[in-house]
Amino acid sequence: MTTIYSAKKIITMNPVRPEATHVAVRDGRILGAGSLAELKGWGDYTLDERFADKVIMPGLVEGHSHAMEGTLWRYTYVGYFDRMDPNGKVWSGLDGIEGVLDRLKEADANMEDPDAPLPGWSLDPIYFNNERVTREDLDKVSTTRPVGVMHASGHILNVNSKALEMAGLLKTGLNNPGVPLGKDGLPTGELKGPDVMTPVGIHVGFDRDMLACDEQGLVDFAKLCVRSGVTTATDLAARLPDEAVEMMSRVTARENFPTRIVPLRFHHGVTPEELIAHVLELKKKTSDRLRLGMIKVVVDGSIQGFSARMRWPGYFNGAENGLWYISPEHLQQIINSSLEHNIHIHTHTNGDEATELVLDCMEEGLLQHPSRDHRFTLQHCQLADTAQFRRMNKLGMCVNLFANHHFYWGDEHYNLTVGPERAERMNACATALENDVPMAIHSDAPITPLGPLFTAWCAVNRLTASGRTQGEAEKIEVDEALYAITLGAAYTLKLDGEVGSIETGKRADFAILEDDPETVGGESLKDVGVWGTVQDGRVFPASEL
Repeated sequence: MTTIYSAKKIITMNPVRPEATHVAVRDGRILGAGSLAELKGWGDYTLDERFADKVIMPGLVEGHSHAMEGTLWRYTYVGYFDRMDPNGKVWSGLDGIEGVLDRLKEADANMEDPDAPLPGWSLDPIYFNNERVTREDLDKVSTTRPVGVMHASGHILNVNSKALEMAGLLKTGLNNPGVPLGKDGLPTGELKGPDVMTPVGIHVGFDRDMLACDEQGLVDFAKLCVRSGVTTATDLAARLPDEAVEMMSRVTARENFPTRIVPLRFHHGVTPEELIAHVLELKKKTSDRLRLGMIKVVVDGSIQGFSARMRWPGYFNGAENGLWYISPEHLQQIINSSLEHNIHIHTHTNGDEATELVLDCMEEGLLQHPSRDHRFTLQHCQLADTAQFRRMNKLGMCVNLFANHHFYWGDEHYNLTVGPERAERMNACATALENDVPMAIHSDAPITPLGPLFTAWCAVNRLTASGRTQGEAEKIEVDEALYAITLGAAYTLKLDGEVGSIETGKRADFAILEDDPETVGGESLKDVGVWGTVQDGRVFPASEL
């Protein structure tokens, strides 16, 4: 049966027919978009006018997110900014260490099991005058139960003394760059990077893979997608053991599951040979709503956590350079093997030294295994300069820029981490487009909230949290931002033949909006209301989640 949806306006992202009033859907796919008179030619139909006063866009594509946000909401939120959970409740942000400790103490008081761990998430001490949280601070919450709080960046974990004791780390003599020591020679409780976070995380409630979500978490993550107009979302770093793949396959196959999930296999913890072999096996298990068979390599840490790898002159405040999360030799081997086996790679590079390493390895890899359409994508890539964007173009690479950073950490980057000049060219969307580098923009949820229209607003306005414009020359136009969160993101995932625009043959994936993002003006993009989504022709109102 054919269903024809009417709308106040349909933004198709199809240059041949950029606007329409009706779209015809059959068997979860788009027959065509146009006028009702045109679409009647497909034969018998049902006219559905529930969106007659709405605006329809292609389903938004989040090209860098982590499904673990759904699971994290069962922990204690201690972020600096107000944030909405999957059920629509808004949690107030916390503006100091005392507020964080008070919320954790409240959670502690409500726990029945006196020995159960207490996990929190989204800690952001850069907003506390960069005062570092210590194990002694978290000891004020509890000295008997393990307490651990993950930073907003996802690259640092703070734990109390009990957690360090349980992990065998409450001792002197440690020599690891990811374990800062206090004046007493003992760990401060701040742990940087997966090598040290993972073995301690199991004691503080992150008792599974830190990057994984469980069944309820995946369902809750999908709720956030519907509320944001997202119909395709990545889970951009997952270990994907057999039991996790079985769960994700089962949950995404449910008739009421509203989102296409694209998980990427994280490189950490296995050899390059094991990684490639696992991904080739995962490819065989892919389905319509669970797309498997790609790799995520994390090269360095975060800029605001001072764990990103920086070229000269380094950090503006004189902090030591950050951490490598992979050796150049292993990175080169993974890139070479992926090109050889036609496996798609996305690489996390925050610092410009990390970006330079990936470009060097790509150049070498393509000499050995030429590829006309690899679309290897640099994720975040926040400090890339114009010369590096030129190299991306020559190497056939894509980029997915972290536009939300301007709002959430722009002032701190300007004043503290990288200084004024580099802060103004961070996440250089305009430079990417000028150099013909295929571009997407992203939220990196749960690092910042899932919401592509907000991300588009960030790229168009480049406003910091204090209201200051940061990088006038790198602003992009509304139409360019809307492209980046639809076809641009779909292209980086090699899904642009299926999603990202409303045209014949593609998946019937739509974002149903209360306002017209093309006419509200760039300053109001973030305020466009989302009614819900249509995914594979199935309707999901946000009000019924």
